[in-house]
Amino acid sequence: MEISPHPFATLSPARVVAAVESLGFWLPGEPFTLNSYENRVYLVHDEDRRRWVVKFYRPERWSDERIQEEHDFLAELVAAGVAVAAPWRDAEGISLHRAEGFRFSLFPWLPGQAPELESPAHLFALGELIGAVHAVGERGHFVHRGAMDLDGMVREARERVLASSWLGRRQRDAYARITDALHERLADYAWPAEQAIRVHGDCHIGNILGRDEHFALVDFDDCLMAPAVQDLWMLITAEQPEERHMQLSEVMEGYEEQREFDRTELALMEPLRALRLLRHSAWLVARWEDPAFPAAFPWLADEGYWDGQIRSLEQQRQVLERAPRWLS
Repeated sequence: MEISPHPFATLSPARVVAAVESLGFWLPGEPFTLNSYENRVYLVHDEDRRRWVVKFYRPERWSDERIQEEHDFLAELVAAGVAVAAPWRDAEGISLHRAEGFRFSLFPWLPGQAPELESPAHLFALGELIGAVHAVGERGHFVHRGAMDLDGMVREARERVLASSWLGRRQRDAYARITDALHERLADYAWPAEQAIRVHGDCHIGNILGRDEHFALVDFDDCLMAPAVQDLWMLITAEQPEERHMQLSEVMEGYEEQREFDRTELALMEPLRALRLLRHSAWLVARWEDPAFPAAFPWLADEGYWDGQIRSLEQQRQVLERAPRWLS
């Protein structure tokens, strides 16, 4: 079935309000649009001044079963006292709702700011939070959400970009050569299925909110089965090896307050970074017909972006050829 390039074209503010009010709420004001590209997300408040985040899922992306599995995992985390937001359920226990052809959910709004990854106290707190998520995550398995497949994801991202019209001949040849070498190198990092647990999957600072040293994880839209380190490596952002080592040490110390960490997974940090580089540009290419994407990412159309992407992939390939010293 062909997916519409404008899946949210009919989702007006009035329809957002009508959808929420169909659940028995009354909204005295207009919805406020929050940053989100894969889905559409709005902040609303009800007659009791409670704030809610309304999430409309991109049509035909996830099955109902996959979304429900995310919701059930969040409920499990909340029951265990982990700082996340689980979706509101009606009197019948339903958390995934429908209105005018859209599927949507209602989450309690969590206030706060992104953490500072230069702060040892913040890093420790983030490690502790993610460790708490994983302590629950390892108790069960996703059935519908699937598992991270390094080989398959690299192949899919590479083929999507090469099949597009964004690259000139020179760039296409360079991209094909470098990604082929990366793909071959990444094959050495495959992990056994039993190593994967339920993880957040997209654990960057934009999905972490809090104040002082108390944080919560939001947006489990990409949760899946994967090695635990998938939720940790994006917190290691410093340029200098000594600073990276500090970040990793603080995160690990906090994490192991909640759950033991298999240090052999650290070898996956740079392969996972390479995977994200590949998948991000492929995602932009795949979603370009959605009007939100050209407005937010206009530089994708610049030849210079693809030259920079090719350089970054080559640099990452070189990193994979040697063990980073800061991981010693």
